[in-house]
Amino acid sequence: MWNAYQDIVRKYSPNSLQAERELIALAQEGHQDSRDELLLRQVGFVIFRLHRKIFRREHLRRYGEDLLSETIPVILGKIDSYDLEYCDTSGRPKPVRFASYIWKRADGHIIDSLKVQLRADAHENSPDLESIAAL
Repeated sequence: MWNAYQDIVRKYSPNSLQAERELIALAQEGHQDSRDELLLRQVGFVIFRLHRKIFRREHLRRYGEDLLSETIPVILGKIDSYDLEYCDTSGRPKPVRFASYIWKRADGHIIDSLKVQLRADAHENSPDLESIAAL
């Protein structure tokens, strides 16, 4: 299932912190190419997080690609909110890798989306009480 993404992961492997920050700055200025490249560089990370958070392999096979695509808007939103000027409590600049910045939000989104998918499937597969009563 994940074979389709291997070319993306190979081509857009994570780059240096400085190069990543330059992409973020350009993306925040409105450069769509930089935004797309930054997003593509996170695909491998999101796949890794999917494997870490979804313990049941049948759920990963069934919902994994949907969860990956649903995480894209989350990552795009985090590009806009990333603070390039972030400093620690002492006022010293503290650059943070983008993957470190997004991982908790991505994990939360993956878990929440999986719950929604599982509830929808459970509701869809539950017996219809009206049709049972008609018998």
